[in-house]
Amino acid sequence: MLGIYAIQKFSSLDFPNRLSCILWFSGCNMRCPYCYNKDIVFGKKQIEEDEVIEFLKTRVGLLDGVVFTGGEATLYKDIVPFAKKIKNLGFEIKLDTNGINFEVIKELIDKKLVDYIALDFKAPKNKFYEITKNKNYEKFEKTLDLLINSNIKFEVRTTIHTDLLDEEDVNEIIKVLKYKKYKGIYYLQNFFDVETLDNLPPQKRKLDTSKLINFPIELRNF
Repeated sequence: MLGIYAIQKFSSLDFPNRLSCILWFSGCNMRCPYCYNKDIVFGKKQIEEDEVIEFLKTRVGLLDGVVFTGGEATLYKDIVPFAKKIKNLGFEIKLDTNGINFEVIKELIDKKLVDYIALDFKAPKNKFYEITKNKNYEKFEKTLDLLINSNIKFEVRTTIHTDLLDEEDVNEIIKVLKYKKYKGIYYLQNFFDVETLDNLPPQKRKLDTSKLINFPIELRNF
């Protein structure tokens, strides 16, 4: 059973170089204070799987891909056969994930049911629980290793609210990426000043990127 909460029927931004739709999955195994998807994190299924498939049949030849986001889509083991149905229609799939459900992600990769992954590196190890309220940093790291050692296209990204993560924290993440020989771009996403899970106030300051270790970085919403 899948917890599909909503469909965004068109996006030209969320799947690199692809026109896509977005499926939002309810529930999450983290409680990040800057999360702005409160309704989705605590929400329940709103849409049946068959309804999504019927919609996608009307978009064959019009869209390139489907984005799984949330919440955390990998909470649902049935995401694997569901992804296969979507791939059979000819769509590519992008997965947004926090990386905790290693086994599900590995199965999607092994069965070639995902084409692009956006992996959230939420915080360095010493702050991982503080930020996520999840103790499974090692599982995240296992997924990061899997992606680095696979041929799948993926990106690593971190959401920045400087009351929570400062330049030293970001540099700790960069050190991990360098140590693991991550070759891609590291995306830093600035906090959206909207209602969040913990009703976070606006940042008191923006990140000072001049203090960051030299690494391929791209800024979003800065």
